[in-house]
Amino acid sequence: MKKLWWAVPVVAAGAAAVRRARAGNGTDDRAGDRWLTVSVYRQPADVGSEGKPPPPLDGLADLIDVQVRPAPGDRGTELAARYKEPVPPASASLPARLAGQDPRQELRRALREAKALLEAGEVLRPDAPPTTRPTPGGKLVGMVTRRSGGEGVL
Repeated sequence: MKKLWWAVPVVAAGAAAVRRARAGNGTDDRAGDRWLTVSVYRQPADVGSEGKPPPPLDGLADLIDVQVRPAPGDRGTELAARYKEPVPPASASLPARLAGQDPRQELRRALREAKALLEAGEVLRPDAPPTTRPTPGGKLVGMVTRRSGGEGVL
């Protein structure tokens, strides 16, 4: 039994490869560029007017497709967006995401800010600086705060 320790990572890698291969056989040629969606607690008429996306999505209007539709269960509006052109795989890789160079991060940020502006009238941001003097902990908090703006999570 002790000699089979290597089997666990091999089986996990094989399962991940099969999952990726199955996902690649779908009919959607843009499977990696799926719609990013937020629910906004407003009526569809308040969210998008005359085919024009709400701010700050309007700054990306030439680059993105936007859909505005009623949310299921009469719970506001779904605001969805994706880039018109597929995102290159290199710019969507993990190193690019960690470096803040994934273009989808800008779209995620714009969707969250549009939701905040439509629901609250302003975009709330954390107070800066997080500490009164530059400390290693303060630098770490600043880095995490900047990263969470593009990914939506800490």
